Amino acid sequence: MMVTRDTADKNFGVTLSELRHLMEYRKSEAVEKIKELYGDISEICKRLKTSPTLGIVGTQSEVELRKAVFGSNFIPPKKPLTFLELMWEALQDMTLCILEVAAIISLGLSFYQPPGGNLAACHAEGPGGEEEDEEADWIEGFAILLSVMCVVLVTAFNDWSKEKQFRGLQSRIESEQKFTVIRHGECKQVLVAELVVGDIAQIKYGDLLPADGLLIQGHDLKVDESSLTGESDHVKKSLTEDPMLLSGTHVMEGSGRMVITAVGINSQTGIILTLLGVGDDQPEKKQKNSGDMTPGHSKESAPKPRKVSGNQVEDEESAQKHTSHPKEKSVLQAKLTRLALQIGKAGLAMSVITVLVLIVFFLVQTFAIEKRAWTVECTPIYIQHMVKFFIIGVTILVVAVPEGLPLAVTISLAYSVKQMMKDNNLVRHLDACETMGNATAICSDKTGTLTMNRMTVVQIFIGSAHYKVVPTPEMIRPTILSYLLEGIAVNCAYTSTILPPEKEGGLPRQIGNKTECALLGLLLELNQNFEAVRARITEETLHKVYTFNSDRKSMSTVVKKPNGSFRLYSKGASEILLKKCTRILDASGHSGPFSKKDRENVINNVIEPMASEGLRTIGLTFKEFPAAYSEPNWDNEDEIFKDLTCIAIVGIEDPVRPEVPDAIRKCQKAGIVVRMITGDNINTARAIATKCGILKQGEASVCMEGHDFNRLIRGPDGEIKQELMDRVWPTLCVLARSSPADKYNLVTGIINSNITEQRQVVAVTGDGTNDGPALKKADVGFAMGIAGTDVAKEASDIIITDDNFSSIVKAVMWGRNVYDSISKFLQFQLTVNVVAVVVAFTGACVTQNSPLKAVQMLWVNLIMDTFASLALATEKPTEALLLRKPYGRNKPLISRTMLKNILFHAIYQMAVVFSLVFAGEKFFDIENARNVPMNYPPTQHYTIVFNTFVMMQIFNEVNARKIHGERNVFSGIFSNTIFCFISVGTLVVQVIIVELGGKPFSCTKLSLEQWLWSIFFGLGTLIWGQVIVFFPNRYLWFLPTFGDRPPKEDIIQEEEMYEEIDYGELEMRRISQASWCRGVNRVQTQYKVVNTFRTPPYEVHRSASNKTI
Repeated sequence: MMVTRDTADKNFGVTLSELRHLMEYRKSEAVEKIKELYGDISEICKRLKTSPTLGIVGTQSEVELRKAVFGSNFIPPKKPLTFLELMWEALQDMTLCILEVAAIISLGLSFYQPPGGNLAACHAEGPGGEEEDEEADWIEGFAILLSVMCVVLVTAFNDWSKEKQFRGLQSRIESEQKFTVIRHGECKQVLVAELVVGDIAQIKYGDLLPADGLLIQGHDLKVDESSLTGESDHVKKSLTEDPMLLSGTHVMEGSGRMVITAVGINSQTGIILTLLGVGDDQPEKKQKNSGDMTPGHSKESAPKPRKVSGNQVEDEESAQKHTSHPKEKSVLQAKLTRLALQIGKAGLAMSVITVLVLIVFFLVQTFAIEKRAWTVECTPIYIQHMVKFFIIGVTILVVAVPEGLPLAVTISLAYSVKQMMKDNNLVRHLDACETMGNATAICSDKTGTLTMNRMTVVQIFIGSAHYKVVPTPEMIRPTILSYLLEGIAVNCAYTSTILPPEKEGGLPRQIGNKTECALLGLLLELNQNFEAVRARITEETLHKVYTFNSDRKSMSTVVKKPNGSFRLYSKGASEILLKKCTRILDASGHSGPFSKKDRENVINNVIEPMASEGLRTIGLTFKEFPAAYSEPNWDNEDEIFKDLTCIAIVGIEDPVRPEVPDAIRKCQKAGIVVRMITGDNINTARAIATKCGILKQGEASVCMEGHDFNRLIRGPDGEIKQELMDRVWPTLCVLARSSPADKYNLVTGIINSNITEQRQVVAVTGDGTNDGPALKKADVGFAMGIAGTDVAKEASDIIITDDNFSSIVKAVMWGRNVYDSISKFLQFQLTVNVVAVVVAFTGACVTQNSPLKAVQMLWVNLIMDTFASLALATEKPTEALLLRKPYGRNKPLISRTMLKNILFHAIYQMAVVFSLVFAGEKFFDIENARNVPMNYPPTQHYTIVFNTFVMMQIFNEVNARKIHGERNVFSGIFSNTIFCFISVGTLVVQVIIVELGGKPFSCTKLSLEQWLWSIFFGLGTLIWGQVIVFFPNRYLWFLPTFGDRPPKEDIIQEEEMYEEIDYGELEMRRISQASWCRGVNRVQTQYKVVNTFRTPPYEVHRSASNKTI
């Protein structure tokens, strides 16, 4: 429906600009402004034609009208780089630039003819030279330029495809983001992009606000506005003090309703993003910290929630600051950066030596042996020779430096992320995928992760009697039933309810908090109508609500009675509430005394037996405040929550997920310790942990409660001591009655511990807002997709869309698979590197000409970079990955087995190549190409060398699929169609190059016999691979390993100066000449894509990508 702005403005009593101006006010100033302009918020609702209780009608035409007037809840995306811009970025690579310049110089000099055409005088032609070859000298320079363009096109296409995949992933995530609004009197889940001004939105603990609004009703509402204001203190929201709610802020406590007043680019977050240039074509400003280009930074870029409850976590962070490790980048990234530098140094040395040897041989041959004079006419010819030598050297560097590593990482991670979505793992930070493969510990929640989160009351203590099954209504006094009914109906969130089953014979649908649904289900089982009570006591009439938090361990609601008195209902952790009870409803329904001895009897005879059966125990209490007294000070919680009367204690069953015990067994076999951290009773936690397999008989496993844990890890001064923590965590398997601060302290203590040989890599699950610090502190944070709050999801690295622990095990498999995929690629590439560099260097030294020409080596480079990374980085994981221990942070990327494979295969390939170079002409009875000049036409001799070399790489790619000494290298090969396609495709292209490539590729046609011999030598690598497997590693103890962590002294020197350790950067600072490393530029280019993948979709206020607000 097309609606003009002028026409639409007449439909509402307030304009867009007026609302934007209003939302700029804060706190008491905002209250005064609302009163001055509109009287109250209900008047604003009238002008917006919405009802505070019923919301808008919500028809399609009305929604479109509101979008036309007040805008859509959408911020235009930043325009992506075009393909040409991506090509230009790829061209910035330093080594490619050197090749381009050298090729252009060579191309220009190839057309130069000395005066008089006396080429012989300049040593420009050797025996057998032909004029047609002189005229074709330009072809080599042109072919190099063409090869460079191929590399640029492939790189740009890879970047473009990753950007496209990211935007598709982003769109999918956004399409699943929903928010609860009231339309036409009904609660509905609406896509965030479909929210409009005038919508009445329900907000609750843990929500990330998707738009600006004004508070209509709130209970104990506190908001974290640090993302907009920088203030870490939570802001209390109320109608009289501060009703302004802003998009991009987090609800940290309480609940309520708001009327939406600004969306999209008109919201406060949208205005800021617009000022920053989001949605326009301005180039993104480069950050001062170059870390933005590499994985490991975006996770830390978001401001951390600094408080969990009061000042607990903030205090713990400051207390532990002197012992904590700086936040490290991902394991794989640090190892790869260091390895690239190590290989790059060797490659540079070889290329420089090769160039020097060629130049020295040329100068000695020309001016010392042949005694030629350097004339002005011959200078361009000599320079042309120098340029060709330089091109050979640069090409050796191209082959030596593993710039395909970041591409392999990108492809492997991107492929894994896409597949992990099918396994219910939504990866928000790309590097978390491979980090999970190194996990040594998982700290898991209980409810919903290990259990089904389908809760049912199965036992109840009521009227001084303990019922092992829910009794009939007739067995309970009406007085007690009335307290139970009202206490549950009004003291559960009104958003929690029970709906009829979708299918006949199915289970009733539980909507909202599952514990509350279990209590509401109890009422239905007792034939009590909680909806009637809620209709009589509406949410708006509730006098005061104390929402659940980790300090209270309870939720309470105050109801004002018609006679002016007040009644407080509380529900929460049974033993905690019982300590506050001084009375109890007895069998007759009267309130009787409840002594300390009575409380101990209930704990010993009711709560502990329930808990030992794995039941969650919840206490239900109330307290009367007579009308004769003045209204209590509701903020004095110590006075309010004492002298309570116990109504009942219920035992709630939450069955263990059937697949969890097997998943935990797999983790334990894989060397991962699973710990359970829960707020439940210790007996409940112990029973569930035993059922899951976390606790086993005969093992030194410890269960403890949060207060005992805090006592054991703190010194006399009350500060956390790492040495005390190290005595506790190794045997701790279950932490019960824990707070989010306890979880944070445990995770921090495990990560900072040095008592194990390798630093622990810790994964943590969380669903609550206060779990945010622990999720951020962990190496990998898992948020629950169903039960998790927006705050928890934003703090996490991976979202488990089905809230199932078995999905974490799949993440471990994919993480290990990424690590192995990179190792496979390394094994293949380094074999090619060693052989190609040694052959080129030896050829240059012995024959003053490389057997492998520049264009040929660029083709080999393409095989081992782009094609090999695609082929080897897309293997699917198997259960066998879970049969080994985690690699850990210090285990080298190149193990002794891999190094054995690399060296032995290199020996075989060099033996074949050198045999063909120095004896091939006799074996095949063909012309010797060793002593021909550089401009000589392609020979069959060196074509056979090139062809055999490529055939060995194609077949060795099959060997590279196995890195742990497996004998069957063909296992599962046909399940990887990409590998099969690339192997066949490479073979076909090689045939075309040899048979049709001609002068540009320095090739000539081969006979069938010569082709068969090339293939035979290639197949020999498979046979040789089986021989290598038989050779035991114990005889190779002297072999070094590569790609591990830097020396400790390097880390110690730098730790105090830098908050975040990037071992690659430390190495580069330590070695000044590292700036030449070609891999660094390519790493940065490829990691732009990685960084794009890792941009958290929930960090609305930071991401310049396509988002809804």
